[in-house]
Amino acid sequence: MVDMMLIVRIPLCLFCGALAAAAARDFYQDVHLADRRFTGLRPERPVVQEPAAVQQEKQSFQEPLSWRFPEPPAEEEPHFPPNFELKPPAAADSVTAICGESSVRVEAKKDLLGIGKPVQAADVTLGGCASIWEDPEVLVFESELHSCGSQLMMSEDSFIYIFTLFYTPSPLGDSPIIRTVDFSISIQCHYQRKHDVSSGLLKPTWTPFSGTKVSDENLYFSLRLMTDDWQFPRPSAQFLLGDKMRFEASVKQFHHIPLRVTVDSCVASVAPNIDTVPRYAFLGNKGCLFDSQLTGSSSQFLPRSQDGKLQFEIEAFKFQQDNSGVMYITCSLRATTADTAVDTTNKACSFSNGWREASGSHRACSCCDTNCGTSSKSDLTEAGSQLTGLCWCSVGT
Repeated sequence: MVDMMLIVRIPLCLFCGALAAAAARDFYQDVHLADRRFTGLRPERPVVQEPAAVQQEKQSFQEPLSWRFPEPPAEEEPHFPPNFELKPPAAADSVTAICGESSVRVEAKKDLLGIGKPVQAADVTLGGCASIWEDPEVLVFESELHSCGSQLMMSEDSFIYIFTLFYTPSPLGDSPIIRTVDFSISIQCHYQRKHDVSSGLLKPTWTPFSGTKVSDENLYFSLRLMTDDWQFPRPSAQFLLGDKMRFEASVKQFHHIPLRVTVDSCVASVAPNIDTVPRYAFLGNKGCLFDSQLTGSSSQFLPRSQDGKLQFEIEAFKFQQDNSGVMYITCSLRATTADTAVDTTNKACSFSNGWREASGSHRACSCCDTNCGTSSKSDLTEAGSQLTGLCWCSVGT
């Protein structure tokens, strides 16, 4: 039964009372009949379309789906370029040093790595000292000889002040990544300990032009990892235990008289600083390769074929307490004139059932088990004649 309310406005009609009463009876009669017709009826529910997911679920219970995912495309064989080789990095001539009477001035190009991208000034220090001046292309460092972490060494004829230029890249922008590796460059200032003093006039003897160029020009050393056939620089510094790390030390001749390069010492460490612990001095005592004697390995110097090059190989190793698998190998290279005799201070000795010298002068190795002393006077002690080379290697299992 539907309740209904009807408001009827009847205009006043003094003379139409009977007509109004008849109209009211007809209206209420029509309402009553309509109410009886709709009694018991309910409105029909609207038809709602179900979501597609529900329809698919219902279909899966009624009959299997006829649609299937397409098959993945067949993989094509990769086509590599013929005779591909990793391009070895070229040495960047980006650091110069001027040794004064009581100080050193070092200039480093902003493009320190030689790759066309400047480094951040804060990432480069001279023994921990920041640059004193910079422009868009150059960083300038100055230090007293006893400052900025310098080390003093003495030979028979020279005072040697050693500085280290460190490059430690910082993360790029707000990211945690870097795209270069840290390294260090050793800088040496040599000062003579002995001078000729006389009240008389000194008359110099004649020297050839090539001999003068030896003392005037800097020498350029190189320490590189080589491929197994010794033909090319090795494009990767990653090794597995059991591999051999092959090194080639060399000195460029230019206008010099013929030179012979030797490797005085090599130290492996977990940081660029050789004074850290752990460390392993596998070559020392003026050219004695101890690794084969200490560990029974096959590490050795190869027979010397050129005076300006010296090759040696080391069995890959890692430090017992270090799990990073990364090490730094720092070697000290030296050059002498090629006519200098191979002796106890100018040699390349390996141990295999006794000491053997790379040039065949085995008697020069007689001091390897004792003390081989200091270098002879035939060494080129001018600035640039000695280099401490640093190699980064990664060794895994």
